[in-house]
Amino acid sequence: MTRRKKTRSLADKVTIRTGKRKDYKKWRHENPDQVVSSRRFTQKKRQQRKLQAERKLARQEQGESIAIHPERNDTSTEERNE
Repeated sequence: MTRRKKTRSLADKVTIRTGKRKDYKKWRHENPDQVVSSRRFTQKKRQQRKLQAERKLARQEQGESIAIHPERNDTSTEERNE
């Protein structure tokens, strides 16, 4: 008995009447609760998002801070308020 080739395709795992792509898309649309990502894929994506967030935080901390609304002691701002 020969071993089956490993596949990442969902189409082979689902038994459909004809096996055509159109039928599979229709089945997926009608049964959204049965179509889920594999655990491996979701773990991989979760890890990627975690790494991305860490890198973003590191970039933010590394950059210099800019005073967006600096406090002004000018008389021009007091004139506008009156």
